[in-house]
Amino acid sequence: MDFWTTPIGWLLWTVGQILLVTVPLLLIIAFLIYGDRKIFAGVQMRKGPNVVGPFGVLQSFADLGKFLIKELIVPAGADKFVFLLAPLISVTLALGSWAAMPLAPGWVISNINVGILYLFAVSSLGVYGIIMGGWASNSKYPFLGALRSAAQMVSYEVSIGFVIITVILLAGTMNLTSIVEKQAGGFWNWNILGGAGLHNLPLAIVMIPMGVIFFISGLAETNRPPFDLPEAESELVAGYAIEYGSTPYLLFYLAEFSNITLMSGLMAVLFLGGWQAPWPTHYLDGLWGTGWSWLASLHGFIMLAIKTFFVFFMNAMVRSVVPRYRYDQLMRLGWKVFLPTSLVAVVLVAGWRVYGGIG
Repeated sequence: MDFWTTPIGWLLWTVGQILLVTVPLLLIIAFLIYGDRKIFAGVQMRKGPNVVGPFGVLQSFADLGKFLIKELIVPAGADKFVFLLAPLISVTLALGSWAAMPLAPGWVISNINVGILYLFAVSSLGVYGIIMGGWASNSKYPFLGALRSAAQMVSYEVSIGFVIITVILLAGTMNLTSIVEKQAGGFWNWNILGGAGLHNLPLAIVMIPMGVIFFISGLAETNRPPFDLPEAESELVAGYAIEYGSTPYLLFYLAEFSNITLMSGLMAVLFLGGWQAPWPTHYLDGLWGTGWSWLASLHGFIMLAIKTFFVFFMNAMVRSVVPRYRYDQLMRLGWKVFLPTSLVAVVLVAGWRVYGGIG
C-alpha cells in the first residue's frame, strides 16, 4: 500500500482507472453507433449494416480502419494548428466528462462533491472544439455551422441548468453518487416521480416534464436530429465538419457519440435512479463487506447500463422519426418554452421543498 501512496503509484493507479473506464467506453460507443444505424434502418424498413461480421456488428470497426488509413488533408487556407487542435479538444472534453460519472456503487474515478457542476462545466466547454474547427476551416459554411452550434448550446444550456437545479433541490446535494443513493428502494423513489417515496408523488407533475425537457435539451446539446442544425446538409452541406476527413473527422464523431452516451447516462442518474433497481434490493445487503461485494456493484452497473441503453434507444427513435427543425423554431423552443417552464418548475420544487416536506 505504501507504493500506491507515492506520486508514481498514484499516477499509475489514476491512469489505470482512466483506462478501465475509457477502453470499455470506446468499445460500447462502437456498438452504439452500430445500434443507432440499425434502428434508423429498421424505421425506414432497410437492413442497415449487415455485411461486416455477424449481422454487421463489426461495421464500426471497419469504419475505424477506413478513417485511420485515409489521407489527412488540411485546406491550404486553413489555420493548420487550430484546425487539428479542434477535434482533439472536443474528444478530450467529451471523454473527460466521464471522470465524475458514477457507474455503480464505488465505481467512479472522481467522486467529487460538485459532480453535477463539473459535468455542466466540461460539457459547456465542448462547444469550443466546434467553434475552433469551423473558424479554422477558413470557409463560410463551416463558420456558419460553428456559430449555429454556439447559439444552440447557449440556448439549451440555460434550460438544462434550471432542470438540474430541480434535481439538486430534491436531493440536497450536487454529488452524483449521493443523488443516486437517495433514489434507492424502488422506482417510486426516483426523481422522475418526485423522489423520497410516495409522499412526494405530487411532484411527479413537475418532474416528468422536467425529464422530458432534459431529454430534448440533451438532443440539442449534442447536435442530434431534429436539432442537427450545425451540420444541416440541406443548408450548410455538412456544417462545421465540411473540411474534415480521416482521423480528425473521426474524433469529432467520437466526441459527439460520447456526449450522446453521457447525456443518456446522466438522464438515468438524475431521473431514473442510476444504478438502483426499480424494486428494493434487500437481497444484496448481505454481499457488502464480503468477498462478493463486486457482485453487488456489477448488479448496479447492469441496471445503469439498461437505463442508459433505453434512453439511447429513445434518442435514436427521435432521430429516425422527427424531421429537422427550422433554426427559428429551435431558438423559439429553447427561449420561449423550455426556459420559462423550467423556471416555474424551480419555483414549484423549491416551494414544495420548504412547505411540503421532503423525506
